[in-house]
Amino acid sequence: MVDNNKGGKFPFTFIIKIILLGMTIAFFFNTDTQDELTWWYQGIRGFYFFLVPSIIVSIIRFVIISFYNVRHAKKAVRGNFVLGINRVTAMLNAVFVIIALMIAFGIKPIEFLTSLTIVAMAIAVLFRDYITNMLSGLFIMFSEQLSVGDRIKVGDQKGRIVDITFANIELQNDEDDIVMIPNNLVFTNPMVNLSAHRSNLFAVKFELPLAINVSVDELEKDIRDTLRNHPNLASNNELDLEVIEIGKDFVRYKIELYAVSSSNKLHKSIENEILKYILSFKHRQTKSS
Repeated sequence: MVDNNKGGKFPFTFIIKIILLGMTIAFFFNTDTQDELTWWYQGIRGFYFFLVPSIIVSIIRFVIISFYNVRHAKKAVRGNFVLGINRVTAMLNAVFVIIALMIAFGIKPIEFLTSLTIVAMAIAVLFRDYITNMLSGLFIMFSEQLSVGDRIKVGDQKGRIVDITFANIELQNDEDDIVMIPNNLVFTNPMVNLSAHRSNLFAVKFELPLAINVSVDELEKDIRDTLRNHPNLASNNELDLEVIEIGKDFVRYKIELYAVSSSNKLHKSIENEILKYILSFKHRQTKSS
C-alpha cells in the first residue's frame, strides 16, 4: 500500500506536468491566428486548461502536507489528514479533466453547467446516498477518530482498516477477507476502535497440511515448551492452541498470546519466531512420515 503520509517531495508526475506546460505555452506563442479554429488547437487548449489548475493544486497540496509534517514532526499522529488531502486532490484533478474535455470540444463549461442546473438537481437526488457517503468519507479522512491500520468493529464486522475511500472503508477481517463498509454505516451504527487503546494481546495464525499426522495436544505441547520463559512474553500466557478451520487438505490454527508490551514490532518479531518453529516442525514431521 502507498504511504499516504509522505508529502515532502514533488512526485515525478508533477515534473512531467511542468515540462508539458512549458511545451504548451511555447506552442501557443508559435501558432498562427488561422490555426485557432482547428480541432487540434482546441485539444491543446483544453490540455492547457487542465495543466494550469492541476499544477496549482499540486503546489498547494505540497505546501499543506509539508507544513503539516513539520508541525507534527515531534509527535505521533494519525495519517488521515494527508489521506484526505490526497483524495481531494484526485477529485479536483478529475473535475479539471472534465472541464478540459469540454474546452477541447468547444463547449463553454459555465454555459453548459447553467443549462444543466435542473438535471444536476435530479442527479443529486438520484445519487444522494453516494454523495452523503462521499461526505462521510471526507469527515472520516480529516478526523482523528479512525486511521488506516486501526482495528475497528462496526456492527457485526470486525477487522483492520486497509484503506479509506470516498465510498467505503476497506476492512481486512480475521479470515483475511476484504470487507467493504459504507462510510455512512460508521455514523449510523455503533463503532468501536479496538486500536484506540493498544493491547498486549495478539494472535498468531498458521496452517498445516492434513497429511502431517500430529495431534492438537502434541503440537500445543511443543509450542508451549518452545515459548516457555520467553523474555518478551507475559507470564500469564495459557498458550491454548485453537483449531479455527479444517479445509480439504489443511488445518488452520490460531494461538493468542500476551506480550510484555503493545509494540507491533515486538508482536511481529514473536510471531516470526513461532512461524519459523512451525516450519521446522512441519519439516521434521514430513521427514519422519
